[in-house]
Amino acid sequence: MSTSNSFTNQIINPFLYSLLHFRERNAFCINEIFYEYGKFGDCINRIRTSVKLVDAERVYFGLVVNDDLETYASIFALWLEGKAYVPLHPHQPIDRSTEILSQMAINTVLDSSIASDFSAYTLIETSKLPDNGTQIEGFSETSDSGIAYILFTSGSTGKPKGVEISRGNLGAFTDSFWTTGINLTENDRCLQCFDLTFDVSIQSFLTPLLRGACVYTIPHNQIKYSYVYGLLTDHNLTFGAMAPSMLRFLRPYFDEIEAPDMKACILTAEASPADLAMEWYQCIPNADIYDLYGPTEATIYCTCYKVEKSGVNKTLNGMLSIGNPLKNVTAIIVDEDEKLLPRGEKGELCVSGGHISPGYWNDPEKTQRAFFVKEIEGVLHRFYRTGDVCYYDADGLLMLYGRIDSQVKIQGYRVELGEIEFHARYFLNGNNVVVLPFINDSGNTELALFIEMVSADTAALMDYLKQKLPFYMIPTKIIFEPQFLLNSNSKVDKLKLKEKLSSLCQNT
Repeated sequence: MSTSNSFTNQIINPFLYSLLHFRERNAFCINEIFYEYGKFGDCINRIRTSVKLVDAERVYFGLVVNDDLETYASIFALWLEGKAYVPLHPHQPIDRSTEILSQMAINTVLDSSIASDFSAYTLIETSKLPDNGTQIEGFSETSDSGIAYILFTSGSTGKPKGVEISRGNLGAFTDSFWTTGINLTENDRCLQCFDLTFDVSIQSFLTPLLRGACVYTIPHNQIKYSYVYGLLTDHNLTFGAMAPSMLRFLRPYFDEIEAPDMKACILTAEASPADLAMEWYQCIPNADIYDLYGPTEATIYCTCYKVEKSGVNKTLNGMLSIGNPLKNVTAIIVDEDEKLLPRGEKGELCVSGGHISPGYWNDPEKTQRAFFVKEIEGVLHRFYRTGDVCYYDADGLLMLYGRIDSQVKIQGYRVELGEIEFHARYFLNGNNVVVLPFINDSGNTELALFIEMVSADTAALMDYLKQKLPFYMIPTKIIFEPQFLLNSNSKVDKLKLKEKLSSLCQNT
C-alpha cells in the first residue's frame, strides 16, 4: 500500500463523509443521551475555532479524556488542524499527568471538566465554548510522518514513557482493519468500553465513525461489566471489542445474555482463553469472534485470528492463537541474535510495516533498543521487538507463549512491574521489593508486592502508591519477607517468591 496521505484517505475523508451524509443519524450514545453527527460536527467546529487561536507552531496538546462529546470532538478537531493529542485520564494522579506534560513541554490543555485541574496551563475549556456560527471548511493537510497521538505507558524508571503513533501509522492500521472481515455500516451500534488512554479505545470509536455508525460509551462512574450488560440487552449492540477479563466478569450472567444482533466481536488486550470464547458464542450466536493482538507500538492490532464456532481452534495452554499478520504488517520470530527461526521454534515476535511506531518520545536510547533493521528477502524492514515469545505452527499461525520481560497485562493495560517497584522502594527508603502477578479466583490478573522487611506502615504505603500510579497498577496483596533468597546468579530468587505467592493464594 502506498502510505502517501494514508491518514487523509483512510481517516479524514471517510470521517468528513460521515459528518456530511449522516447528519441526522446518531454518532454517540453517552450516558444514555444520543448525539447526532450534525451536533458532533458542530462541537468539533467550536473546538477547531479555539485551537486555531493557539500558536500555529504548536503541535502537541494535552487532552483530559472525559466520557463526553467534547472529548471525542477534541480528538477530531486536533486531527483536522494537523495537531496531535496526548490523553490525560481525569482519575489518574495529577502528578502523573503533570509529569507527562512536563516531558513534552506542553502548555495547552483541552479539558471538558466543569472544574479543571489544569488551570496552571493555557486551558481550552471545551464544554464552555460559544457557538459562533462560523463553519470551518476543509482541513490541514499534514504529512503522514506527523504524529497523531502519543500514549504514555508504564516505564521502569518510574517515569511514564511516550509511544508515538504517526498519522501514517493510524492510516495503515485503518486500511488493515477493513481486511479482517469485519464490516460496519451506518446501521451498526458499536461498543466503546475502553479508557481513552488505552489504544484499543481508538479503534472502538474510530472505525464506527468512519462508517457512520453509532458509538456507545461507558461512563467513568459506572461498573464497566454491569454497564456493558445493560448496553447489550437494552440497545442491541452489533459490534464491540472487549478484553477477556471483561467477559470473565460477565460469565456468571451468560445464561441471561441474549445478543442475537451482535455480528462481530473482538477479543483483545490480553491472551484469550478458547473455552471463554466458545461460551461467549452462546450469547452472541450470530456473531463472528476475532482474537486480535498488538502492542501499542504497532498501532492497536497487528495480527488477527478468526475463532471457529465449531470449537476446532488453534490453542496453546488453552489460549487462542493470535493468527496471521494483518495487511501492512510483517511478523518474524527471531532468537537473541536476531536470527530468523523456522516454524515450530520459539523466539521473540518482531513486527514491521506501516503500523510500526516512529519510537519513544525524547528517548533515542530506548527507541534504538526496541527497534532494529533487518533484510528479509532482499528488502530492508524496520522491526519492533514485541517482547512476546511466540512461534509459527505447522499451518503458519502464530502461537503466543507469554512475555520475556517483566511486563504484564492488567485489565488490558500493559504494566511495567519495575515502575511499581520504583515507587515502593522510594517510599520504603530503598528497601528491596518485588512485584509479581497472580491470578485471582475470577481468573483475572492482580499484583502482589513483596517487601524485604519485617513490617511497615502498609496504609501509608498504599496511600503513596495511589498518588503515583493508576488504579490498575496498585498491588492487592502485600507480603513481608525478612530476607529474600538468592538464586545461583546472586539475584533475588523470584521462583521461590512465586511459589510462596501461589501457596498463599491457594490458602485464601
